[in-house]
Amino acid sequence: MGQTLQTTHGAASAGDPYIPTSGNGGYSAEHYELTLDYRVATNRLNATAIITARALMRLDRFSLDFAGLSMEKVTVNRARPAKVTHTARKLVITLATPVEAGALFEVVVRYRGAPHPVRSNWGDVGWEELDDGVLVSGQPCGAPSWFPCNDHPSNKATFRITVGCESGYTVVSNGVLSAQSSRSGRTSWTFDVREPMATYLATVLIGRYRRRDLAARPVAHSLYFPAELATRVGTDFARLTEMIAFFADRFGPYPFASYSVVVTEDELEIPLEAHGLAVFGSNHVDGNHGEDRLIAHELAHQWYGNSLTVARWQDIWLQEGFACYAEWLWEEERGGRTADVLAALHRGKVAALPHDIVVGDPGPHAMFDDRVYKRGALALHAIRKSLGDEAFFSALRAYTLARRHGYVSTDDFIEFFAEHTGSRAIGGFVARWVQERPLPSL
Repeated sequence: MGQTLQTTHGAASAGDPYIPTSGNGGYSAEHYELTLDYRVATNRLNATAIITARALMRLDRFSLDFAGLSMEKVTVNRARPAKVTHTARKLVITLATPVEAGALFEVVVRYRGAPHPVRSNWGDVGWEELDDGVLVSGQPCGAPSWFPCNDHPSNKATFRITVGCESGYTVVSNGVLSAQSSRSGRTSWTFDVREPMATYLATVLIGRYRRRDLAARPVAHSLYFPAELATRVGTDFARLTEMIAFFADRFGPYPFASYSVVVTEDELEIPLEAHGLAVFGSNHVDGNHGEDRLIAHELAHQWYGNSLTVARWQDIWLQEGFACYAEWLWEEERGGRTADVLAALHRGKVAALPHDIVVGDPGPHAMFDDRVYKRGALALHAIRKSLGDEAFFSALRAYTLARRHGYVSTDDFIEFFAEHTGSRAIGGFVARWVQERPLPSL
């Protein structure tokens, strides 16, 4: 008798308890090509996603995260699957011909609908209509609101994103603008993301924006903003070039080809980071540098979060702690309060709050808690004081270079810093500030 080959089903989750319904097993997405035809006036989207993936096992069934839109047609390697099931959050695809382990395969999904955010433990996330335009905020599980994907930060991929809409609008997305053309009152914009990008960092921003290019060094950076905010934006972001240069000195070279800041006409609860981008609401610009710390915070995420990405959400302190500490470094650099003063101030504030979470594993409901941000920053400050500035910033630059466009974890951070600096104390600092509930003294 001939041997029967075992076919397998890819899991319908990445197994992350923080977002248990997100992500998928059995394969790794390597490239997304998204073509979006969108009408701002009616919030109607017709789109095609071409996903190049590699099978991690022999697959006869796998799934994609996809929510709130209607699937029209699916093909895998140009053939119709045996079955496609569309649940509230997943496209489950059963193959007529299994894909062998290690093989590349191509999934094409045509879809349409009125995109809208998906509900989550952290509010509505994903594709959001503004008063006159669009904003996409995907963290941590909003990407499926506008394209089918493997929506977990442990699966980064390259992207090509093409968006067509009415010609009166400007489109901003991740990566480099590689093509733009207009016809019959509509304009198409194509962006290429050549570095691996997490799905939650993919974004589309549509609005009636003006563009102002600030400088080409240390990396090309630009502002997009409504005309009526030109003066306030010009004042508040006047130091952006200096800030990029400062962080490049402290953290290592800026990790992407460019950096763009978008200021929406709408007010936003908080600014947002995306790959190569930051988004601010009109309420975050006052024309008096009132939110410089937020500008520093979002910029720092380009290194910590967007280039060095946590492979599991429980390690989010590595992203938010670094971004918070960047606020203190910038204020110190500008001649304001020193990092020592700010650390003492924020330790006092944290001390007044309950000590009922472990920052290194805060749980899904507390992953964006301010204590994660502040205790993460305090851990970094304690390590800096122990090592001294030269050793600390040398280790940071080596760390961002070694893990560039990759993944990080708490254990990896401890191991890297201990090995690079020769200090056995690193694990103890992380344990006290991040992995234990009691609040240490400075």
